[in-house]
This record gives sequence, C-alpha cells and structure tokens, in this order.
Amino acid sequence: MESVNKCANIVKQIQHQIRMRNQLIISIILAAAFVLPATAQVTFIIDNLPSVTPPQDNLFIAGDFTGWNPGSASYMLHKNDQDKWEITLAEQASGTVIHFKFTRGSWETVEKGASGEEISDRTFTFGNGETIPVDILNWADNGGGPVSTAAENVSVMAENFFIPQLNRSRRVWIYLPPDYNTSGLEYPVLYMHDGQNLFDAMTSFSGEWQVDETLNALALQGYKVPIVVGVDNGGASRIAEYTPWINQQYGGGDGELYIRFIFETLKPYIDANYRALTDRENTALMGSSLGGLISHYGALSYQDVFSKAGIFSPSYWFSDSVWAFTRQTGKLREMRLYQLCGTLEGGNTVTDMLKMNDTLLDAGFNQAEIFNKVVTGGQHNEALWRSEFKDAYLWLFGNYAAAVPMVSGKSTLLCFPNPVESELTFQGLPLTAADSIDIFDITGQKVKTLPILSGNKAMVKELTPGVYILRILKGGLCLEGKFIKK
Repeated sequence: MESVNKCANIVKQIQHQIRMRNQLIISIILAAAFVLPATAQVTFIIDNLPSVTPPQDNLFIAGDFTGWNPGSASYMLHKNDQDKWEITLAEQASGTVIHFKFTRGSWETVEKGASGEEISDRTFTFGNGETIPVDILNWADNGGGPVSTAAENVSVMAENFFIPQLNRSRRVWIYLPPDYNTSGLEYPVLYMHDGQNLFDAMTSFSGEWQVDETLNALALQGYKVPIVVGVDNGGASRIAEYTPWINQQYGGGDGELYIRFIFETLKPYIDANYRALTDRENTALMGSSLGGLISHYGALSYQDVFSKAGIFSPSYWFSDSVWAFTRQTGKLREMRLYQLCGTLEGGNTVTDMLKMNDTLLDAGFNQAEIFNKVVTGGQHNEALWRSEFKDAYLWLFGNYAAAVPMVSGKSTLLCFPNPVESELTFQGLPLTAADSIDIFDITGQKVKTLPILSGNKAMVKELTPGVYILRILKGGLCLEGKFIKK
C-alpha cells in the first residue's frame, strides 16, 4: 500500500510539473505577442490584363522596396494554379506602407490608365489584407497612349551618349532657354538625373517633372532660366549608378563613376558645344530619391565643380556611409543645398533629411547655405517634385534668376553690406523723403514695408535667406536695389 501511495505521489508531481511547464510556455507565447511587433504578408494577384499584353512577356512589381528597379528578377510575378500572375511579398511589420507599380520589365512598359494616361503610384499598408486583386488597364507601349509633352525648346541631344567610365551609353536631353537662339548670352547649367521623367510624359514612368513648362513660364515672367541637361537612368543599372556605396540587399556602388562621367565627359561636351557658363558658381546638380542621394554625393565630393544641389526626397537610408562621408568631406567652398521631402514618404525620410541638415552644420556649412522644406502630405513621387521644382530653382539660382516687375524711370539704389545678415544700409534718396519703402522677394511678392526712418537703415534679420529687391517710391521717382540675405 505504501508503494502505491508513493507511486501516486510521483504521478501527481509529474502532472504538476507538466502543468507548470505548459503554463510557462503559454506565458512565453503571450509575452512574445506583446513584445514582438505584429507582421503580415501580402499576395498580389493580377485579375485582369490588357488584351494587348504580349503572351511571352513576364510581369514585375517595382516599388520603393525594390529601389524602383522595373525588372528585378527577385520581384518577377509567376503564374498560379488559376493561370493568373501573382507575387507574394516578404512579411513586413503591420502598418508598413509601400508604393509600387507593375511593369513588363522596363519603364517603357509600365502600367498606365485606360486611355494611356499617367496613374499615381499604387500603395498598400501591410495588415490590410493578405490577398489583393489587381486590374491592369493599359501599358505605356500600347498604341494610342500619350503624345509627347516636351516643349519645342527641349530636344534629345543624343540617343546613345557614351559613358566611358562605365562602358555603356545613355540618352541625354537638353533644355535651352526660350531666348537662347537670339540672345547671344551664356547660361548656367543644371544637370539632372532620371531624364525620362523631366520633360516628357510619353517617356516618363510615373509622371513628368514639367521642368520645361515651369522654366518657360518663369522666362515669360522676366526671370532668367538656365540650360538643363537631363541624363536618362539606366533602368536595371539605376541603383548602381546613383549610389556611391554598396548596400548588401540592393547592391550599388557605381555612383563615383557616374558623377565622374558628368563632370569629366558630359560637362566638357556641353561647355564646348553650347553657350554655357562653365564656372562652379553656374553649375548645379538635381535629382530625387536615389537621384537626390547622388546629387548630395556629387556636390560635396566635387565642390570645385558644383556650387549647388537640389536634393529631393533623398535616399539617405541606402547606406550609413553617407553620414561619415559628409562629416569627413566637410565644407571646402561656398555651397547652396536645397533639401526637400514630404510627410507621407514613409520610413525615416523626414528624420534623415533633418539629421543631414545637422550633419552638414557639424561639417562646417552654415544654415544660410542649406534650405530644408517638408511638404505636408507630400508623397515620394513626381507630383511632389514637379510642384516644388520652381521654388527650388529660384532659391538655388536666386542671384542669377532674380526678377521683379520693373517700374519705368527707376534709378539704382546701392545696398550694403551685400550679402547682408541683419542690418541693411542704403545709399541714395533719404528715407525721410520717401512715399513708400518696400521689400519684394524673388517672386515679386511684397514681404515687408519699412517705416519712414531718419536713417538709411533697415533690419532684415527676420527675412529668410534669398534674393530681394528694395524699392523706394517718391512721387514719380523709383529707386531699386538688389540684395542677398544670408
């Protein structure tokens, strides 16, 4: 009997230990549910395709998670059991937002609207469904698509301009100011990336920047505009060419060679064949996303060549090397750097851009050389970059482009110091004799009216950096002077 009781006790102990172990396992699972972020995956299934889709072509998904590579083998769709194209993306944290489009392997075959019109990037938030049906309405290379929207003063300078640094060729576009053929003047040059998307809706894969329309409109308003050279991206080689460092997931690393192509090969050609102002003060870079990253790199690496850079939605996330590079390179010459992004770009775009501002300051640049703009509701697309191109150009090239409505009979008013930081002094008509004293910004908008003071001085410390016009009126007399606020 005693042995039976011992056995019963042992059994109870074992059962108790099993219960305790199971409770521990359950506790661990529950704790993990609270500690680990929820993840989700998604499968996109193409329900409908345009009837003109070539049966031999493959389909691809291209988005911010692919580096916008239109034909990455890792993101090619496959046929399922129902003979429909589909792709399942890797798990992401719930709430992660992606932007994407479907292609047949190139941006020339990207999806379009039913009538061949541009469509916005598709978006998806992980956690909002596991299987998503997709209808593709048309392809960019289907007949009846959009016609060319490039202005008459835009042309393809070369279909296959050779890049000796990379042993490949590329299409290059050129925009000439409206008065180029009649003025006899020389012009600054702005070098831009992703040339397909700058001037022509027909060649763009996500809408065009309308660089030509914007600059032509500015010219009609009396502003001076530059020559713009647009270099097409290389499709599958875009990531490599626009990145000076290697990312373990996306590759890259040809950015140094690409930038050398611009100033060693392309710039000398432009300088020799067009009326270009060749000095650094009149030479700039501009691009978006990875194009913003390579513009940042190129402008800082070769400050003896470039004095300005438009850095739109920069992909600073691509490599942590960008931070050490910026600090180690530092400020070598006076620069103007225009940084822009939107609040809906995802990831750490805004945070990284503002962090870069601080890194540049630590590297020796001053805040007057850096302009940062965060657009509420702005997304990572051409719509954002198109809407902000004008302001970026006017800030970067303000001293060249500056123009306000002219008044007949005006005389020159001297302003000093110029550039000015806080207190501006005028030499000319005494302020006590003036009817009005106004300051206009580069767009011709009045930004400040000065009181009639006893001395020829005004505080301009509160003005943002840029180019301004001071106008004094007295009866039928007008005096104007231009000054730069640091």
